[in-house]
Amino acid sequence: MKRWLPGLDTLRQYEAAWLPHDIFAGIVLATMLVPVGIAYAAASGLPGIYGLYATIVPLLAYALFGPSRILVLGPDSALAAILLGVIAPLAQGDPLRAVTLAGMMAIVSGTVCILAGVARLGFITELLSKPIRYGYMNGIALTVLISQLPKLFGFSIESEGPLRSLWAIVSAILGGQINWVAFAIGLATLIVILLLRNNKRVPGLLIAVVGATLVVGVLDLGTQYGVKVLGPLPQGLPGFVVPWITSSDLVPVLIGGCAVAMVSFADTSVLSRAYAARLGSRVDPNQEMVGLGAANLATGFFQGFPISSSSSRTPVAEAAGARTQLTSVVGALAIALLLLVAPSLLQHLPTAALAAVVIASAIGLIEVADLKRIYRIQRWEFWLAIVCFVGVAVLGVIPGIGLAIAIAIIEFLWDGWRPHSAVLGRAYGVKGYHDITRYPDARRVPGLVLFRWDAPLFFANAEFFRERVLEAVATSPTPVRWLVVAAEPVTSVDVTACDVVAELDRSLHAQGIEFCFAELKDPVKDKLKRFGLFAQLGEHYFFPTIGVAVARYLETNNVEWEDWEDNDVRGLERVAGRDTASGP
Repeated sequence: MKRWLPGLDTLRQYEAAWLPHDIFAGIVLATMLVPVGIAYAAASGLPGIYGLYATIVPLLAYALFGPSRILVLGPDSALAAILLGVIAPLAQGDPLRAVTLAGMMAIVSGTVCILAGVARLGFITELLSKPIRYGYMNGIALTVLISQLPKLFGFSIESEGPLRSLWAIVSAILGGQINWVAFAIGLATLIVILLLRNNKRVPGLLIAVVGATLVVGVLDLGTQYGVKVLGPLPQGLPGFVVPWITSSDLVPVLIGGCAVAMVSFADTSVLSRAYAARLGSRVDPNQEMVGLGAANLATGFFQGFPISSSSSRTPVAEAAGARTQLTSVVGALAIALLLLVAPSLLQHLPTAALAAVVIASAIGLIEVADLKRIYRIQRWEFWLAIVCFVGVAVLGVIPGIGLAIAIAIIEFLWDGWRPHSAVLGRAYGVKGYHDITRYPDARRVPGLVLFRWDAPLFFANAEFFRERVLEAVATSPTPVRWLVVAAEPVTSVDVTACDVVAELDRSLHAQGIEFCFAELKDPVKDKLKRFGLFAQLGEHYFFPTIGVAVARYLETNNVEWEDWEDNDVRGLERVAGRDTASGP
């Protein structure tokens, strides 16, 4: 129970002094969750009420299954573009169909997260490097911004894809379709949110949204100037519904749900680890995946849509004094009370203000400063981020994320496919043996090639390994008798690589060259024994260190070679002998 239901363990240890803090923080959090939930639902192509449904249920589920005491879950701007990209083409303007599709995407996402967490695959999101993550998140941010601009300007467009939408927006603006009153309200809301977003004492988002709602309601701008408003929300709580979809929708929903799972867990794991470090606690990434999956699964069956953690709402809970998951429970109950008692309270909330909320959040997703640092440090990783960004912006969110995953796999394989290798020599005044390209004056032992391979040895790089070894032999300044592989960086070996090593040994042996290994790790040695390479090469050609291999080579082949350390020691001994003989 403690392993799978962390919320119960927190409840068992709950202190009475925490209760006032959690209740106050929950009420403060609810004032932000309501407008944000509605705004992200609209950005996802869904009616606003379902944003509140997707806020209530996940908060309760995560409070029970989630390991973090402070993390706040709910609708997220990073997922809005993915949802819109999948739902809009399939729903074709039918809101009930859109809700069904979104619910099934949440179930798919939740199932994937739970299965991955149970299988202890919480590490998989770490396979996406930081530049790739920046690239697709910047692309998602741009997609979200473009999708909200028509609402901000007070008109609507019909187009698919970010670039086509942008062209349609420009055409509508040039065609004079802007509702200037709606635009003024949306722009004012956006400015207030951006100006007050870093002020923890002043709830800028709440002030901006309440102000816009009051202005539209008091002045009746909806009727007088055609400003679109939210309208009254349905009274009541979400019910249990199985979101059945047609077979033709299955593939896009499965792909979209998996994309949601990847993006939501990547963001959640990073945020969870950050707050765990700040609070001096530890969060199990596998249980984090289970908690996120349970929240998505629950909201999928209760008329919600996929959710994630929030880097904007979690700090609100922390600043308000949240101590435990009870803060989320209080926030969920406050929203439920709103739907039961006062569902018409937000009927004059303008859609332009909701667009401003989403745009402000999308701006927060954009990363520029760290990309500049990456550009200075390593240009190719910067351009990797740009390729991912362009992929999302041009192809759309789902294909763009697929491109990002493909690039991540290629990047991972490339590092192992063409790793660094070096021929080693003895540089004066420096301990050990070092790359002769970095130490051009390094001396090489006559007839001995010391070759270092800086990667695991597997099928993708085995032939490259053979080529580099033969090249090292061919470029040796003296006829080669031994070749020693400095194998400390080799952490693994597979069947293909072992076969290549066996063939290389036979090739070198035909040239009168002994093939040896030094500093090979014991698990790798065990594999070589199973593959029969120990018997083929000879166990006496596996050395614990490079120094031992060099000493054995010099002894076996009667090679005269003086090391600078030996010379220095003999020089010191001679000096010490003369000093002793001379007396006081």
